[in-house]
Amino acid sequence: MFDVINVIPFIFACLLLNILPGPDSLYIIARSATQGARAGVVALLGIMSGVSVHIVAAALGLSALLATSAWAFTVIKVAGCAYLLYLGFSMLMAKRPQQGRTETEGELQAKQEVELPRTASLQRIFAGGFLTNVLNPKVALFFLAFVPQFIPAEVADKTTMFLALGGIFTLTGTSWCLLLVIGTVWLRKRLSGVGRLSFWLNKAAGGLFVYFAVKLALASA
Repeated sequence: MFDVINVIPFIFACLLLNILPGPDSLYIIARSATQGARAGVVALLGIMSGVSVHIVAAALGLSALLATSAWAFTVIKVAGCAYLLYLGFSMLMAKRPQQGRTETEGELQAKQEVELPRTASLQRIFAGGFLTNVLNPKVALFFLAFVPQFIPAEVADKTTMFLALGGIFTLTGTSWCLLLVIGTVWLRKRLSGVGRLSFWLNKAAGGLFVYFAVKLALASA
């Protein structure tokens, strides 16, 4: 099914495209730096789930709707902008945790009660990664324009070929994002003043998410 001449350049292109910085990479780095490896991996899984939705939609021709319908594109774009703005301002408005004060027994108990539902926290991280990706219509249009270039004209079942190439893109993307998680956690453990670093990284990430929201708002189909 695969033509090696087409697949090798496709893999190389996928690696280059995944390395380019964007809101997905930023989300993974921010979660890994502030909450550790588990949060980073969950963010990665959420983003790759969003990528899978775009790949299937493009393979079935649904992404063509975004390319031809200004109304559909605008609806998805507005939703994506709103979510990125929410994410960005939430990070920008976050307060620095208090330091240098001994917590009372009651405060420690309350803190533990808040931190107990770890699964819920990871669910929110997963949902954040998923929404960051799936609500970006430019990703859908990217797959619609990029993947078909590597499908030979003589291939009869182009939908299956599209899904197979989409799987390769997801695999290369997952590999690169895992390296981001590992690298970020490695730096997190070795840099001093991690609390302050995480706080200011959150602020920087928040500002970048607002920038990506504005950039998406100015995008056209």
